[in-house]
Amino acid sequence: MIQRRHTTDRMSQSVTHKGVVYLAGQVGNPGDSVAAQTRECLARCETLLNEAGSSTKHMLQAVIWMSDMADFAEMNAVWDAWVPKGHAPARATGSADLATPELKVEVIITAAVAE
Repeated sequence: MIQRRHTTDRMSQSVTHKGVVYLAGQVGNPGDSVAAQTRECLARCETLLNEAGSSTKHMLQAVIWMSDMADFAEMNAVWDAWVPKGHAPARATGSADLATPELKVEVIITAAVAE
């Protein structure tokens, strides 16, 4: 069974299938600092994971897109404080043009459903 949450004609914010939760890319508030945007998008990820019966301790993979890799250390400081110790997912970070120039970071998480 496939379960979709917060679905529009374009996309779902999360999709669960066979015990795996896939999140759409989450962003912060446009124009905020990299740290503030990172905190906001991680909070959104955490809410979606919890709604799907998962948690940050069940993350399998994270993909992070940044508009400017010069902000990598600032984003990582927030990320490192957020990830539960001993539960870091496989992760990749790259540079990309995001949906609007005011966005600085986007996070995509895949996680297992909590057992």
